[in-house]
Amino acid sequence: MKIGVPTEVKNHEYRVGLTPGAVRELTSEGHKVLIQHDAAAAIGFPDAAYEAVGAHIAPDAASVFAEAEMVVKVKEPQPDEIARLHRGQVLFTYLHLAADRPQATGLIASGATCIAYETVTDAHAGLPLLAPMSEVAGRMSVQVGAHCLEREQGGAGVLLGGLPGVPAGQVVVLGGGVAGTQAATVALGLGARVTVLDRSLPRLREIDRLFGGRVATLSSTSEAIEKAIAGADLLVGSVLIAGAAAPKLVSRAMLRSMRPGSVLVDIAIDQGGCCETSRPTTHDAPTYIEEGVVHYCVTNMPGAVARTSTLALCNATLPFVRALAEWGWRDAMQADQHLACGLNIHAGRVTHPAVAAALDLPCYGVDQAITL
Repeated sequence: MKIGVPTEVKNHEYRVGLTPGAVRELTSEGHKVLIQHDAAAAIGFPDAAYEAVGAHIAPDAASVFAEAEMVVKVKEPQPDEIARLHRGQVLFTYLHLAADRPQATGLIASGATCIAYETVTDAHAGLPLLAPMSEVAGRMSVQVGAHCLEREQGGAGVLLGGLPGVPAGQVVVLGGGVAGTQAATVALGLGARVTVLDRSLPRLREIDRLFGGRVATLSSTSEAIEKAIAGADLLVGSVLIAGAAAPKLVSRAMLRSMRPGSVLVDIAIDQGGCCETSRPTTHDAPTYIEEGVVHYCVTNMPGAVARTSTLALCNATLPFVRALAEWGWRDAMQADQHLACGLNIHAGRVTHPAVAAALDLPCYGVDQAITL
């Protein structure tokens, strides 16, 4: 198969779809890999490193999209990229369509087969291709939140770890999944007081055991959220419903109860955000203040640590890329129901139920799509 990897074009996005190590695996199996010129130079993978493992260097994105049978990316395609997709071509990347109707409309019109990292599942009901970036975003959420709490960033001037004689800051984490657990780990490591809210009592028990009771846990109800965030210095939103828009758990009224200069980091912003006041931001202008609260809502947080993120992502995606390249998407999905869950759009039709529901569009099952 001819596999194409274009340079990411989203604001301050330096990750890349395949590392030289991943390319080596693919070329050794007989596949042709095209890498756009300098696609990964910013994170220490020059063109020469790709050429050394058998990749071909394409001069521009147009060349990659024109020749590739499968395009492997990191972030959702931007309008210029969507315009280059065509029927019969496979796109494998993060999509987050539930909160992005214009992108969905463009991909439907392209006729391409669009497989989303974030909805591929595993045997343990997990999301193996989302997990690495959730780990990064969870750890980063406390790192950037602590920075935003500094007075010159608009924050209240709070040191999360506190000092002898001075109380530590309060971190509240909404959602005890992969990202939320990583956020709690870093916050606890800094010496903050940490509370995690989740709807699942079994998950709260796991968190309690994991942290040896050092993290407070609460069942996530509107009342519990309201009371918890009123005393929070840093609120981390890390809720997730696979393929669907994030639920709005924090209302504007709730946000008003937070102290001026407190901080919200909304990891769920890729799926629309879990706070009523959240709106997407970029690494160029990552924050804004609303209701006295500093909001950090960057939609590609892991892009700030692009080398680490790329290595972690490729570790997870490579087995699926190999399967798609070796068998073609139809046979690969027939053989692997978890990969089949990643199919979001094919030949102008939405094929994932949560995406279809979020966009109020008809849903065609994967079995139907395979026959189209």
